[in-house]
Amino acid sequence: QVQLVESGGGSVQDGGSLRLSCAASGYTYSSNCMGWFRQAPGKEREGVAAIHPGSGSSYYADSVKGRFTISQDNAKNTVYLQMNSLKPEDTSMYYCAARRRGCSRWWDYLDYVYWGQGTQVTVSS
Repeated sequence: QVQLVESGGGSVQDGGSLRLSCAASGYTYSSNCMGWFRQAPGKEREGVAAIHPGSGSSYYADSVKGRFTISQDNAKNTVYLQMNSLKPEDTSMYYCAARRRGCSRWWDYLDYVYWGQGTQVTVSS
């Protein structure tokens, strides 16, 4: 049974930082793309970043480039999202997701098969 368990959300001030974690189990972690998505109330789910654990290649939405960093710890089957210089518009529910192939069109949330329960990130001005 595949499980993705997120942690690390919370509330911060504008300009603050948070690190999200996603621990994967029951899943061929190193062969497939893993991504972070976010969804605010009334808005479509948005791709934030993705990584291919096998190659280490990473991908980012334009809105977070230079502020967010996705990384991995293959020994722990865990993917991280370091979020710096947070802005109020980053406020959202953040989800970890995994798919059964590589990271082509990584932003397409419909192509992800497994999802975590989500963790809330709130940035106040």
